[in-house]
Amino acid sequence: MKELKDKTVLITGGGSGIGKLMGELILRKGGQLIIWDINEVNIEQSLAELSILGEASAYKVDVSNPAEVKEKASLVLQEHGVIDVLINNAGIIVGKYFHEHNTSDIQRTMNINTAAPMYVTAEFLPGMMAQNSGHICNIASSAGLVSNPKMSVYAASKWAMIGWSDSLRLEMEQLDKNIGITTVNPFYIDTGMFAGVRSKVPILKPEKVARKIIKAIEQDRIFLTMPWSMHLVRLGQGLFPIRFFDWFVGKVLGMYSTMDHFKGRKE
Repeated sequence: MKELKDKTVLITGGGSGIGKLMGELILRKGGQLIIWDINEVNIEQSLAELSILGEASAYKVDVSNPAEVKEKASLVLQEHGVIDVLINNAGIIVGKYFHEHNTSDIQRTMNINTAAPMYVTAEFLPGMMAQNSGHICNIASSAGLVSNPKMSVYAASKWAMIGWSDSLRLEMEQLDKNIGITTVNPFYIDTGMFAGVRSKVPILKPEKVARKIIKAIEQDRIFLTMPWSMHLVRLGQGLFPIRFFDWFVGKVLGMYSTMDHFKGRKE
């Protein structure tokens, strides 16, 4: 993407957390910001703060509802024209053992984390393809690279997102379209979403994560994985027997107990 100045950027889940932080960076770089969020209070507060920095607008959208996504996307296209950059950031987590999940937990997690980015992208990608330019950034997770107790459905949703996101990249290349796709796989981020998580591997600071994501978009990076040590996960899975890998990751690094004290964001 190289330059975000004068670009129209839409961020889902942009009313709080790293979504809001990325929105601030977009505005400081001279871009036009569009926030989608389901929380009306967050939308109003964020819009009041961000509008001081530049041109910002916001829409209340349930991204897990395809009919609502289509309706609001049509409105955005009518009012703002083609979106130059789409950041699929909205996500949720239910931190408990799989047998403790109910059907609603499963459906909601998969709908918001996996299906919603596809719904949103399906609405804005045609415009990008028509103008033969654009960038889509999908915020997945390191949970899409390594299994973890009390994250089974969340991990499944992010594994699926990574597979879809990078397949989309290959499709755009095969069709010779000048549309970049960046897949982001961060470790735990110090936001309300992961409140209560304890880890020997340092938990990421949201401000740093937001800066790195925006930089990755500008540089047309294919993958952004944070911290760098997460790059070794797939190597370790390929080189070592699974029981040794489990012992090292679970016992030595303590990864399999990081969710033991999970509380999450209060509704």
